[in-house]
Amino acid sequence: MAARPVVSVFGLNGAKLSATVALPAVFTSPIRPDLVQFVHKNMAKNRRQPYAVKQQAGEETSAESWGTGRAVARIPRVSGSGTHRAGQAAFGNMTRGGRMFAPTKVWRKWHVRTNSNQKRYATASAVAASGVTSLVAGRGHRIQSIEEVPLVVSAEVESLSKTKEAISLLKALKAYADVQKVSSTRSIRAGRGKLRNRRHRQRRGPLVVYGEDKGISHAFRNLPGVELVSVTRLNLLQLAPGGHLGRFVIWTQPAFEALNKVFGTQTEASEQKNGYTLPTAVINNTDVSRIIGSAEVQAVVRPAGSRSTQRPFTQKKNPLRNKQVLFRLNPYAQVLRRAEAAGQNKRAGKRTHQKSASKKFLEILKAD
Repeated sequence: MAARPVVSVFGLNGAKLSATVALPAVFTSPIRPDLVQFVHKNMAKNRRQPYAVKQQAGEETSAESWGTGRAVARIPRVSGSGTHRAGQAAFGNMTRGGRMFAPTKVWRKWHVRTNSNQKRYATASAVAASGVTSLVAGRGHRIQSIEEVPLVVSAEVESLSKTKEAISLLKALKAYADVQKVSSTRSIRAGRGKLRNRRHRQRRGPLVVYGEDKGISHAFRNLPGVELVSVTRLNLLQLAPGGHLGRFVIWTQPAFEALNKVFGTQTEASEQKNGYTLPTAVINNTDVSRIIGSAEVQAVVRPAGSRSTQRPFTQKKNPLRNKQVLFRLNPYAQVLRRAEAAGQNKRAGKRTHQKSASKKFLEILKAD
């Protein structure tokens, strides 16, 4: 899907325009879910707000240890008399009303620094994943009626300023089903968070990427689940929410054409990121099982006619236990084994070698 040379452009009425846009090189970047999850987790930590228990919590009473000689523990005890509280243990984490063990502090290490190259690699992977239909649909977005992914709309969309215009555009593009899905999933949060300015929970909808804000932020900002971002400030937290690839992205034509300037290509450096070029894939074809099972590879791995060439080759003997198979697969392993054995023999000879008697000692024995 990401190897297409051009992408269609859709107008305000949802019709496909005659103009096409060349596919940016960032859509051919390797998709690395492991790197995306690692970077997303570190970036999410940078938004945390420090918290800690009250510094005097559990130690606000007047308590002092009775010391030894009273047949009671030496834990501090509340002073006074005439009440149940008098004489009770205080302060300790095992006592009633005492402080917690190792009280939390606000100077904990909350933020994590991530390498810039890793963050750029993860962002490029997230952008490339947004152009794969199976990943976008697998993430839960309603894109069954959309004609193409990635979805590119004309530059006129950046001039929209009314919400009803944005709704009519999404309906014309057949992308409004994803917004309705978000609206149906909106629910009240369970727990104390509902009292802390985060009362509702809902899914993520489309991400609208624009080149220049000419009113588009006002048009889409009130739609549930829809987020907006400039193409020069693409964020992994928005491209892959929760660390999961496949966000449904709607690109405006200027933003889509600017991707090569933002990320560069595999051979040309980016204009926005100093000296950065896109990562290249280790292998061009990721279907390794198909490569191994191909007739060309199987004809070299085993002689023709020995067995059927349709099934992939399977090694019957374990190279880690069978030396002959190991030496056939890796001839240099025999050299290493011999060098290791020679070293062991040399070390063993040094341990068993006895020091010969000196000439002076032998002369004394002869004289006697």
